[in-house]
Amino acid sequence: MPFRRVIWIVLDSVGIGEMPDAAAYGDVGSDTLGNIARQRRLRLPHLCELGLANIRPFVGLEPAEHPRGAYGRCALASPGKDTTTGHWEMVGIHLDKPFPIYPNGFPPGVMEEFERRIGRGSLGNVAASGTEIIKELGEEHMRSGSPIVYTSADSVFQIAAHEEVIPLWELYKICETAREILRGKHEVGRVIARPFEGQPGEFRRTANRKDYAVPPPRGMLLDQLASRKVPVHSVGKIFDVFLGRGIGEYDKTKNNADGMAKTLEAMRDTKEGLIFINLVDFDQNFGHRNNVEGYAGALEEVDGWVPRLREAMADGDMTIFTADHGCDPTTPSTDHSREYVPLLVFGERVRQGVNLGTRATLSDIGQTVAENFGVRIARGVSFLGEVT
Repeated sequence: MPFRRVIWIVLDSVGIGEMPDAAAYGDVGSDTLGNIARQRRLRLPHLCELGLANIRPFVGLEPAEHPRGAYGRCALASPGKDTTTGHWEMVGIHLDKPFPIYPNGFPPGVMEEFERRIGRGSLGNVAASGTEIIKELGEEHMRSGSPIVYTSADSVFQIAAHEEVIPLWELYKICETAREILRGKHEVGRVIARPFEGQPGEFRRTANRKDYAVPPPRGMLLDQLASRKVPVHSVGKIFDVFLGRGIGEYDKTKNNADGMAKTLEAMRDTKEGLIFINLVDFDQNFGHRNNVEGYAGALEEVDGWVPRLREAMADGDMTIFTADHGCDPTTPSTDHSREYVPLLVFGERVRQGVNLGTRATLSDIGQTVAENFGVRIARGVSFLGEVT
């Protein structure tokens, strides 16, 4: 194999400009990285050294004269713009139709069945920010014992509960019940447990979030790697998105800093195979909250970590930076956005300065990883030959 180890890092929601069909999603003008750079000077010298500003012009970011990596961008071929859609496409799964979303809340039939089976009423059933809805309904939840149900622009059924009112084991069981109910036409991409703690006015979400995803179809990249006994170590929400399929070791994370630290630990422990990482703060903490400064700071934090990442890389490593969709914090919307995503590939054995162009699908990344380890997936065109 050309590379003994692949480190694949998903910068969750770091889009780089609207796709041609953005109007169909209400996302004309969305440009997560580009619009942030227009509003706030970004200092990303290490990512630019790899070729980030060679993909396309960004205000204030200088393209490298001799990029130290290969660079390009990927389109999302599947309909939709959510976490599950993007991650599934990476591993070779293309959707025929997007997962359902519920901007006006879930229908009465779903909620009545949910409340009947959990033996409790519920609060909310609206599209809302998770931090805002626990501010609004947290005190009533503590009084009534009813879990807070809400959704977002993503295909999710989220259940918030105070850990002292509904203990974690029960909240997780409630989520399992919701997952059983949400099948067929109401099969959302994820059911998510959102526990919190504290007192009214000081509520805060805990690190005990748990996702219940739709099982991915068989034959995707992680299944293929497992068939060849290729070790896979995941960091962040990758384990939850794929229900642990094909994943041997895994680390959950609290934030980007924790994810970056655990990535370096995984690189010390896993000497071959795939290390698959999601850094979620861009999306979860900043994109959905229209926090431009926070998003910019998170980008600079990752850029400052790149030298440590490169020091930890062995001669036979290939590292890939990409994203799963956009979430532009500069637009009025707090939703995900239909955008191209960056593609940066680097390592001692990776050809430098290669322009990988616009890839038709995120599956091109999965097919590249597959080819490296001697397998194939159903979708995507490998660029392994272009970078070796």
